[in-house]
Amino acid sequence: MNPILFACTRKGLFVLRKTDGVYAIAEHHFPGEPVTQLLVDHRDGAWYAALRMGHFGVKLRKSVDLGATWIELTCPALPKKPEVAPWAEDSTPWSVDLIWAFALAGTEAGELWAGTMPAAMFRSRDGGHSWQLCESFWLNEKRLGWFGGGNDHPGLHSIVVDPRDPKHVTVAISCGGVWTTHDDGANWSLIGNGMHAPFMPESEQFNPNTQDAHSLSQCAAAPDTMWVQHHQGCYRSIDGAQTFTRLTAPTETDFGFPIVADPANPLRAWVVPARADTYRYATDGAMHVARTDDGGQTWQVFRKGLPQTHAYDLVYRHGIAITNDGKTLAMGSTTGGLWVSDDAGESWTEIEARLPPVAAVGFD
Repeated sequence: MNPILFACTRKGLFVLRKTDGVYAIAEHHFPGEPVTQLLVDHRDGAWYAALRMGHFGVKLRKSVDLGATWIELTCPALPKKPEVAPWAEDSTPWSVDLIWAFALAGTEAGELWAGTMPAAMFRSRDGGHSWQLCESFWLNEKRLGWFGGGNDHPGLHSIVVDPRDPKHVTVAISCGGVWTTHDDGANWSLIGNGMHAPFMPESEQFNPNTQDAHSLSQCAAAPDTMWVQHHQGCYRSIDGAQTFTRLTAPTETDFGFPIVADPANPLRAWVVPARADTYRYATDGAMHVARTDDGGQTWQVFRKGLPQTHAYDLVYRHGIAITNDGKTLAMGSTTGGLWVSDDAGESWTEIEARLPPVAAVGFD
């Protein structure tokens, strides 16, 4: 069966289906409303869509009939800020502005994780009808050292669940480094040594708690292999994100937002280099994707099928995705471009549509 492709955009959720070898838009949900994330729970087929409605707040919708109908769920929410030290002086708002990450939790249908901005972790055990804050994470005083990158406040954007043990979860924060739990969120530890933030004061440049990990991706077949696209370079870990090694630059720049691990090959990953730092668009106005097949020692750059002149696209953290079998990739950009590759990123076919800015893409 052909996979379904989802594109979460500033003006709704687009569902694309493949017919005669070509993806085309089949459905458009929530037109005009910004959709930040979509999760498909393959255990019961439920779809979860997160919306960022500005003045009207964060909304969460669920469909159990492949998008034919949607119900509104309770959103993750933070408690009232205490008026005692150290939290009374906390400059981070105690209100959820964005659901930035979803992941399946546990082993049963309806067990979910959600990561937010400001950076917090929430757990649901009832299909999103209620959410519990991971208090040991939110109330860790190291959080007072976190800060926003391109956003005003730190955000938790990446959640990876160990396929060997669903109680082992690792997350990444911009800017707050990489954290892990081995007990289903009851306790959390700061990990991720080896990353370097040269934009910080010298005494803080190697502090794991101040790292701007733009995205984190895990190899499903070798879960101790994790990749990070950092604000300042690409990194790889082979010890479950305890330590990271800086990789060679994919191109003249190693800035970017997404990184995607091959689900079967721990030596292969993809990034989408961009021009830093205030520019934030494709280097030289030419879209390209870089792939390593040797653990980041070398990279190949691919451009076929991507615009090469006056392309001011940027690919966000969740803007590139790979199918579970590792055969097909999809990529969406801030200028509404959407492309699919069936040859491991070496060539790309553009979807015939001018979409709104794409926040995230994914397959089911």
